[in-house]
Amino acid sequence: MPRETRKILCPVNLRHVKLEQNAYEEACEMAVRRGAELIVATIAPEMERNLNIRDSEAYWSGELRKFVAEHPPGPVDPRLVVRKGAVHRQIVRLADEEKVDLIVMEAANPRIQDYLLGTTASHVAAHASCSVYLVRTP
Repeated sequence: MPRETRKILCPVNLRHVKLEQNAYEEACEMAVRRGAELIVATIAPEMERNLNIRDSEAYWSGELRKFVAEHPPGPVDPRLVVRKGAVHRQIVRLADEEKVDLIVMEAANPRIQDYLLGTTASHVAAHASCSVYLVRTP
């Protein structure tokens, strides 16, 4: 008997949002098809490079709301979450805390050092206690 998917987590890297939306679109479609709750999350850096950002959590919450408004998820009403810290660790931690059944995320990051050091997706796939669906970036 197949496992039921009740919660889907879709982490979105807002710094590369123009390059990667495939996983978000796939997560929205999966949530509709499976009748699952959708959690859309972004991970803010511990230390902002942009010194004009005074309240990092408020800034990234606004950016995440703006992203979802510009890319409507259809009939799904996603829950938005902002975390701070190391991206790969926070995604796994959030998935565990929320007891998600599936993480849907991009499989590649356009920065070259990720290919040399290993990717966030590979860490999440190796350490998450739930299933991970990786969407390749064209």
